[in-house]
Amino acid sequence: MHNIENIPYFKSLSVKKLDELRDKIFIKSYEKDSIVFFEGDSSEYLYILLEGTVKMYKTTPKGSKIYINHLYAPSLIGEFACFEQEPYPATCEFTTDGTVGLLSFAEVYELLNNRDFSLEIIKSLTSKVMILSTLVHKETVLSSEAKVADLILKKKSIFKRLKNSEIASILNLTPETFSRILTKFKREKLIEINNHTLKTLDRDRLLALVDTNKIKECTNCILEFKRVHGIE
Repeated sequence: MHNIENIPYFKSLSVKKLDELRDKIFIKSYEKDSIVFFEGDSSEYLYILLEGTVKMYKTTPKGSKIYINHLYAPSLIGEFACFEQEPYPATCEFTTDGTVGLLSFAEVYELLNNRDFSLEIIKSLTSKVMILSTLVHKETVLSSEAKVADLILKKKSIFKRLKNSEIASILNLTPETFSRILTKFKREKLIEINNHTLKTLDRDRLLALVDTNKIKECTNCILEFKRVHGIE
């Protein structure tokens, strides 16, 4: 049994209550690419991510996936469905091997009497509200190029860890569109990529792109282009 006393949501509980919970949390192991639950499924359990990483996404009527976020252990999954008694609003899929603990909603409601536990639940819910707010901003305000620039500025290391197709999925772009944008960024001398290591060459222009959805002209790039092609 996992040491649930080390999980933030349960660390404030008494030894007696922790012992009771150990007998009530059902542990289930998953392999990479396994589905924990589908969008629209109903359940009587709160899912507690104990080990591994999952991704959350919605599926359009045409079958395409809209990426929402990755969750890393330890984390709660499906609080909304728990408290609103609604079907899960998104699909949850493991991106690694992992383990989940299932705790009945009845037990969760009882734990809400504990102030610290309730506070951790509130923190978890508010963090996901911020995630959704960020997603809405990216999908409704930022252009495809601005989304890639934003990712480079905030999570450049992701290019070492994931394949381009996986990064494209996170940005809700097709692999072809993502590849085309990277090629354009390299041509515009915004970035450089060698052996899957991305180097930022012009941070200011990337920031301007996120702010305006347009790539600011580079005077030096234009001069270099004219020199190479013999243009006066």
